Amino acid sequence: MKFVVKGTLKENIYNLMRKIGYHFRNEDKETKEFIFTRPSKGYPRIHLYLKIKNENLVFNLHLDQKRPTYKGVPAHSGEYEGEVVEKETERIKQILKNYATRS
Repeated sequence: MKFVVKGTLKENIYNLMRKIGYHFRNEDKETKEFIFTRPSKGYPRIHLYLKIKNENLVFNLHLDQKRPTYKGVPAHSGEYEGEVVEKETERIKQILKNYATRS
C-alpha cells in the first residue's frame, strides 16, 4: 500500500522509524529507498520501503506472510492490501502526526 506523509521531519529518518517500531535493513542505492521491517526478524512481517521526495515521506508497505520459497529468488507472498496492511498504515500516520510538521 502506498501513502504519503507531507511535511518536514523533526527527527532523522532512522530514529523516527525506530520510534515507530521499524528496523533498518538497507538502502537501495538505485531507487534511493530506505528499507525497513517490523519486526526485525521472522515472519509474518511488515516490509516497508521509504523514499524522501522533496519534504514528503513516500511509504510503500506490504505484509510478508512467509519467507521466499526459492533460494536466490526475490519473489514472495506479499500482501499489499487487507486489514493488517490498512491498520498498519493508519498506525504509522497517527504516530507521524507528532513528528512531521505540515508544510
